[in-house]
Amino acid sequence: MDILDIIDKKEKVEILSKEELNYVVKGYLDGTIKDYQMSALLTEIDLLGLTDEETINLTDIMLHSGEVLDLGFENIADKHSTGGVGDKTTIVLAPLVASLGVKVAKMSGRGLGHTGGTIDKLESIEGFKTSMSLDEFKKQVEDINIALVGQMGNLVPADKKIYALRDVTGTVDSIPLIASSIMSKKLASGAQNIVIDLKVGSGALVDNLEEARKLADLMVKIGKKYNRKVACVLTNMDEPLGLSIGNSLEVLEAIDTLNGKGPKDLEKLVIKLGALMVSMTLNIDEKEAENKVIENLYNHKGYEKMLNWVKAQGGDIKNIKIAKNTKVIKSKEEGYIKSINALEIGKLSRKLGAGRLTKDDEIDLTVGIVLNHKVGDYVSKDEPLAAIIYNEKEITEEEFLSCYSFSKEKIEKPKLIIDIIR
Repeated sequence: MDILDIIDKKEKVEILSKEELNYVVKGYLDGTIKDYQMSALLTEIDLLGLTDEETINLTDIMLHSGEVLDLGFENIADKHSTGGVGDKTTIVLAPLVASLGVKVAKMSGRGLGHTGGTIDKLESIEGFKTSMSLDEFKKQVEDINIALVGQMGNLVPADKKIYALRDVTGTVDSIPLIASSIMSKKLASGAQNIVIDLKVGSGALVDNLEEARKLADLMVKIGKKYNRKVACVLTNMDEPLGLSIGNSLEVLEAIDTLNGKGPKDLEKLVIKLGALMVSMTLNIDEKEAENKVIENLYNHKGYEKMLNWVKAQGGDIKNIKIAKNTKVIKSKEEGYIKSINALEIGKLSRKLGAGRLTKDDEIDLTVGIVLNHKVGDYVSKDEPLAAIIYNEKEITEEEFLSCYSFSKEKIEKPKLIIDIIR
């Protein structure tokens, strides 16, 4: 078996066997297959795709390239987001569903590019530990139903190495590669019930609804192969989620949401994702689950669980710093907000220091942007649109205003939850 023959076979749109895919993954992990050879194959896969069978086989090979966790719990669920601007959902959702008896044993990532990472956001809480031993992780889940850390152990090392190469070779948006990456990690983490928040739009990894549906169908199919319950919620990422973009700012907004004072779009998404997690995990009717989620959102039990969780991981929820400088951006015109470009807002937040261009970049956890309005809102001339929270790095008024478009005619609020595929 030879990597050049395998590349040639994929160029001819022939199906790769599981043995050939295994040879590629193992060879790339041990260094016998070089970066430039793997890049060539990934490019062919990006251009020509994989069959469902090839994708399932690739997922299985990546899944078994390292450890596979068995946490030994029933009632365990996981939620994954494909990444978006202002997406602090996990920080609200995890303690909320944990307060209802669902065990949330979650491993999250750091941000790269224009999207934020949950681990970075949690580290803006003074003292919060994002790493622990597997025994500590299990005990915390057993004691309080929730633990959230960065990647631990030797889970899916093949994905880690392949993803790093995809990131620098323009193959991040390949549907089969996204599906195998996400599902190999979720399967390795041990959850039986998986809810995926699949972002669609200008600020998302997938900007095309048809492609998003294909990805959702594929992930559900992989889940069924492993006897997992999987639900994919397609959500709109043409505008930022909520009002705050930036690590500490998003944590503060998550806290507000758990106290019943959050943005309505974030609250709506949390309730839908939470209802799915609770329904799937506790085997109850989805409407009953939704009522339970809403109840614990407003009776502060979700917030109380957050306090327990943050304390258990060494954090001080009253010690979240934000940058010292604020610049208010005012509207130059009046009318209804027609669009807010999520991708460009994410890039501006990164320019302030809130995000990374490479995995090794240092980020400023205290900076970001707080919006005052959403698409469909009416604004007057000179009305404040947003506050820029910054330290040394700044953005101009012109850069920010270029992310907006306005209409004299009334604009309908965009639909947040597009579809649910399961």
